[in-house]
Amino acid sequence: MNKVIMYGRLTKDPEIRYTPSRNGEDMAVARFTIAVDRKFKSKNDEVTADFFDCTAFGAQAKFLEKYFAKGSRVLVTGRLQNNNYTNKNGEKVYSYQIMVDDVEFGDSKKEAPKQEDDFVSVPEGIEGDLPFK
Repeated sequence: MNKVIMYGRLTKDPEIRYTPSRNGEDMAVARFTIAVDRKFKSKNDEVTADFFDCTAFGAQAKFLEKYFAKGSRVLVTGRLQNNNYTNKNGEKVYSYQIMVDDVEFGDSKKEAPKQEDDFVSVPEGIEGDLPFK
């Protein structure tokens, strides 16, 4: 079984790209890094963290794009995948990433970073021909 559960903070805004898929629609792909605090502090009482690269597809990627930004706490569930390769100097390079199956909010609503509203503000003093009451 290959299952990973991580709770951490986004180190920067997720990078979202769209790639063609088999059914003709573009599929969202999100790449992001989370910083996960270690349980124990360092010798000088600093909290240390590990950084994990993550990739999410489809609905999970769109969810990340819409609701998450740098500093957001996130709970990620997925699987660990290795991306080992040999570089042009003939050296073996080892890297790992989390292939995301599920993403959840890690912040409570009041702790979450402020997001801009999609609403347009109506200037003061305008009355009459508005399409709503």
